[in-house]
Amino acid sequence: MNALKAKIYGLSQGEPWALKKSAGSFPIALLGFAQICSWGTLYYSFPQLAQAMLSEFNWAKSETYGALSISLLFSSFAAIPVGKLIDKGYGRNVMVIGSIVAGGLLIAGSQINSLSLLYGVFAAIGIVQATTLYEAAFAVINANHQHEEAKGKIVTLTLWGGFASTVFIPFIELLIIHFSWRITFVVLGAVNMFVCSICYGLLPRGIIKTKDTKVVAQADSRNINVAWALKQPIFWALLLCFSLFAAGASTFKFHLYPILVESALSPQQVVLILAVLGPAQVLGRVALKFAGAKVSALQLGVLTTSALPITFVGMLYLPSQVWLLIPLITLFGAATGMMTIVKGIAIPELLTKEAYGAINGAMSMPIQFIKAGAPAIAAWIWMITQSYDMVLLVLGGIGIVAVACFVLVRQFAHFSR
Repeated sequence: MNALKAKIYGLSQGEPWALKKSAGSFPIALLGFAQICSWGTLYYSFPQLAQAMLSEFNWAKSETYGALSISLLFSSFAAIPVGKLIDKGYGRNVMVIGSIVAGGLLIAGSQINSLSLLYGVFAAIGIVQATTLYEAAFAVINANHQHEEAKGKIVTLTLWGGFASTVFIPFIELLIIHFSWRITFVVLGAVNMFVCSICYGLLPRGIIKTKDTKVVAQADSRNINVAWALKQPIFWALLLCFSLFAAGASTFKFHLYPILVESALSPQQVVLILAVLGPAQVLGRVALKFAGAKVSALQLGVLTTSALPITFVGMLYLPSQVWLLIPLITLFGAATGMMTIVKGIAIPELLTKEAYGAINGAMSMPIQFIKAGAPAIAAWIWMITQSYDMVLLVLGGIGIVAVACFVLVRQFAHFSR
């Protein structure tokens, strides 16, 4: 039987069947479709569901949106243990169980009638986000493919994931309009239970094993884990780069609408500019797909972070004309789309491929905290100055420092061991 399977998949009879399946039998398109569903139901659904609940309950908007911050925090707490499980070869189990639990939590969400229950449900949803969204998927890909192949698959996967909001925002809106937010919760739960879990159930078992036993022995002797990574200067350099980018990008996204309103643009012009963000992210990933192996993680990091100061300073000093602002927002959107890929490939390319899930989780935890807190700091600056000019100036400075940090990453790499 194994000989027949080996012949079908073009392997020698001496090569283990588990290695064959890990090496590439799972279609990336199926994982991409599952990611669209996971992102659409567990992440992009929140604003619409929150707005529908606000219409029924007498809650403050800030209190309701507190559930989103709680979700992000719990997702960061779960990142390291989830990454360790995937590193041990349990990626398929993690994503399947996560999807089933996510489905149950969303169905439970249909019974929300208090803020405490809302917070509890979304705290738990934050945990399952860590098991099903990009970080988990990237860890599974890196565990089952050599770096160059993994890099290409990560780029392809993010192209699929980029359509999550495009697909699910109108779908959720239709459900809420024609049924109710409670029924919408149930439908989204069913998507996780019966679509995502089945797709993730087709992932390969275990992890790929290299044919070079010397490489394995060397990796084992170095005891590569989170504790090892924390001793490497390049880990902290990358963390600083990604944190600065997250601070700038998340703040700008959350405040872009009031920034545009403050620029005295018409409502139609504001909507037009905001509509550019989603397609721009996909455009950046498509460009990277064509570039492929020609661009390293380091080069891509410098290129991507360079878009931040250009965007922020341009928003501050250029006239508030649509034909000028759309290229800036397109540049920003493309940069944020590509940064998702940079985060997925930087650790195996610049630090180590071993223990990717755990190390990536350790890096993601502080970044999630920053993404949750930076927009609030920007709001505080606005309250003091009553203008977004100072906010954009600060963001521009953050962007410049982020570029400088990525330029210096190569120097830090020489001190890593």
